[in-house]
Amino acid sequence: MAPIGVWEAAEPGVKRKLFQPGKELMMMEVHFEEGAIGALHRHPHEQMSYCLKGSIEFYIDGEITVIREGDTIVIPGNAEHGVKALEPSVLLDTFTPLRLDLLAKGQG
Repeated sequence: MAPIGVWEAAEPGVKRKLFQPGKELMMMEVHFEEGAIGALHRHPHEQMSYCLKGSIEFYIDGEITVIREGDTIVIPGNAEHGVKALEPSVLLDTFTPLRLDLLAKGQG
């Protein structure tokens, strides 16, 4: 398992911390510097993101939505998505089922 509760660099200007997962649900906190980009990607997991601070522009299957502090957004499984931080921002991301690709990261 990747270290739980330890900050790691995800992309330039982006760091994340995984929380102890449940059996089918997991969360991570993600911090973005202003202008930082989370590259377009997709995964089979359903995702919900809650904006704790700032504002984030989400690209989901070609549609753009901006969320701000206190807003949430749902990303269906297999949807192509990415983000851009419009200011210094923090997201709380939840996934189901577990993102084993993230949890296994760092295993030798």
